[in-house]
Amino acid sequence: MSNQTTLTEFLLLGFSDVRELQILHFVVFLVIYLTAVMGNLLILTAVALDRQLHTPMYFFLGNLSFLDLCYISVTVPKAMANSLTNNQLISFSGCVAQVFLVITFVITEMTLLVVMAYDRYVAICHPLHYRVIMNTGTCAQMAAGSWICSVIYAAFHTGNTFRLSFCQSNAIDQFFCDIPQLLKISCTDTHPNEILNFLCVIFMCFSCFGLVTVSYTRIFATVLRMPSAQGRYRAFSTCLPHVTVVCLFLSTGTFTYMKPSSGTPMYYDLLAAVLYTVLPPTVNPFIYSLRNREIKAALRKIGDMIYS
Repeated sequence: MSNQTTLTEFLLLGFSDVRELQILHFVVFLVIYLTAVMGNLLILTAVALDRQLHTPMYFFLGNLSFLDLCYISVTVPKAMANSLTNNQLISFSGCVAQVFLVITFVITEMTLLVVMAYDRYVAICHPLHYRVIMNTGTCAQMAAGSWICSVIYAAFHTGNTFRLSFCQSNAIDQFFCDIPQLLKISCTDTHPNEILNFLCVIFMCFSCFGLVTVSYTRIFATVLRMPSAQGRYRAFSTCLPHVTVVCLFLSTGTFTYMKPSSGTPMYYDLLAAVLYTVLPPTVNPFIYSLRNREIKAALRKIGDMIYS
């Protein structure tokens, strides 16, 4: 029996081995990746260069854009390279790195979504105290805490996964290294890992969803009491997209990590993985920022500076 000390590579079999379909996968992922990179870079540039956007809300949006750039760059470029070269291999160390980074960015995204919901709660429900509560130090601590906790969480789960032995197969039915798929090919008893993953996902997802729900319940209660119809519309227009993204992100991530490691059709796993690893970094810039007046104004200023 060979174990993780002798295994040197894995096969990523998430997409078809038909050459024409591989080229199609490459083109689709290339368009998605370029869209995500351009959208998030525009947000980062606008937030960094326009002093009027140096506020807590845009500070967290900038963090989210940076996170999404890192998040989509962990999985999509490797998947594109595999499809283009017809080489489905990934090294053992590369697989470890993917697992660690994906978990880090998933948990950071979850916690940032909670922080952004809290920021909107303070801004709408306690506007007079907003600058005092969401001061520069508090915002920096919240952002740093999200990243630090996520790194610790990812290190624990990555180590717990790769202590297993892989002697049945090195073929992963996914376009990147993912814990549920790695558990399928392990020849070690994976029930403790599955139970631990289940409990951790239950805690993380329901904690985040609960905190977001509490924040937006109070936000909507405050908004409904606003006398101005325009004020209510503006508040709802900034909150509803956030709620939509949170629900989509948490539901697909929960489906992936809470289901049994066997018995689910491969295309379900593939679709869920795309929805929680590829879709959020691509659509977040449009949902949160590019439809925002201040962001558009900042981008126009930058464009005028470039062409003047």
